[in-house]
Amino acid sequence: RKMSKSLGNSPDPLDLIAQYGADALRFGIMRSAPLGQDILFDEKNVELGRNFCNKLWNACRFREMQSGGANGTYEVQGEIDALKLRSDDKWILLKLHQCIKDLDAAFAEYNFSGATKSLYDFFWGDYCDYYVESCKPVFQGTDPAKKANVLAVMDFVLAHTLRLFQPFLPFITEELWHGMGYAKDMPAEQGGRSIMHAPWPKPFDNATRDHYALDDCYLEFVNAKLELIAAGRNLRRESKVGDSKKVRFILKPAQDLPPNDIAVIKALLNAEPLDIDPNYEPAKGVASTKAGMGELYLPLEGLVDIAGEIARLTKEVQKFAEEISKVEQKLANPSFAQKVPATVLEEHRKRLEDWLAKKAHAQAALDNLKQG
Repeated sequence: RKMSKSLGNSPDPLDLIAQYGADALRFGIMRSAPLGQDILFDEKNVELGRNFCNKLWNACRFREMQSGGANGTYEVQGEIDALKLRSDDKWILLKLHQCIKDLDAAFAEYNFSGATKSLYDFFWGDYCDYYVESCKPVFQGTDPAKKANVLAVMDFVLAHTLRLFQPFLPFITEELWHGMGYAKDMPAEQGGRSIMHAPWPKPFDNATRDHYALDDCYLEFVNAKLELIAAGRNLRRESKVGDSKKVRFILKPAQDLPPNDIAVIKALLNAEPLDIDPNYEPAKGVASTKAGMGELYLPLEGLVDIAGEIARLTKEVQKFAEEISKVEQKLANPSFAQKVPATVLEEHRKRLEDWLAKKAHAQAALDNLKQG
């Protein structure tokens, strides 16, 4: 039923603000309301907005804790050194560049839900889930110059991100703008008094991209690294090895990898150790997976019951073979293929592809465990 003030069946915004906060209500509603469409109100959207505010706050807090200033005090880093940028630094800068472009396009169309989605995906997915994690090996290292440059990139990205979020989260961004020190060195009319006066971020021009060598090849490279990490984590799950357990991985790379990228892969796979061996040949009891960046191996000796795993995979292969046989018989039946609608026929073909892929994957895993 439609919400109506006269019927008294609509939520009181003041009650929602008291429970979740004004920014959470504002962000949650705008993110859940597609352009030109009515929606069913769900308080979970406001809760999502609150969780996002917490994420933004915690991300800034994490940056603050890594400062390394005199006597442990927080200080904003200076200019980014283009010569010290890692592939991950260039990747997040390129992602920021694209986010600004997407946001400008969404605003031009009054597509506020699209704008919030772009921001959400960039900050939660790209910045928090990957970039922050990729920085931890640097923070745990012993090179102060590299650490200072990573912090400078973080400050650059966060200062821009807070300004992008300001129209949606005016209160928390104002607090963080001053708390992070980004307003300190700016004139009052340019953000020193309030984030509302700070200039709106612009996509990088060609001169800026050239200065920092922001070539799109870094997007492809880091995306390939993410694909490898996702494949390794999936290998853990398939082998029933917990994500929190430190285990040995062996990487047979398809290309030369810089030490920093190896350290990031090791950290995100929770590998201890991560061996790089271009000539590795797996023995019995080694699970494996392939990605564009190379082949990844997980020795299961001492981690799982290999005999039990072989038995489980054997049953899976048999099950998939039976499902494939059923679909193939239907598709081979002329009366079925000619009478059913095209959509149903396409659905069965897609189902056959899925079963074939699952069987091939399980068979490969089974073969790896049996070989040697």
